[in-house]
Amino acid sequence: VQLVESGGGLVQAGGSLRLSCVASGSIFRFATMGWYRQATGKQRELVATITRGGDTTYVDSVKGRFSISRDNAKNMLYLQMNSLKPEDTAVYYCNSPSGYYGSWGQGTQVTVSS
Repeated sequence: VQLVESGGGLVQAGGSLRLSCVASGSIFRFATMGWYRQATGKQRELVATITRGGDTTYVDSVKGRFSISRDNAKNMLYLQMNSLKPEDTAVYYCNSPSGYYGSWGQGTQVTVSS
């Protein structure tokens, strides 16, 4: 079972990025999935979730700026990030808060310059 994130990069404050995650395994379409981030020296934080039916939740700091989506037919998870701020700088990971995936991918680095 594998999770592979991509789409990170260096962007100026106010810019946008779209992260992608491809997940292996048939469990994906049934799993609530989420995007996490971990900034240097801080704990990993769950920033957005999406149920198999498409219901979403967001941490307050990203509400109105980030949008999580999924394509169950392709086992893909996405995070559209707009109006990025320097405090969004972190390594971003996808995984299931329900614990369906026992390991983490390598993550994708997002760096927002001021």
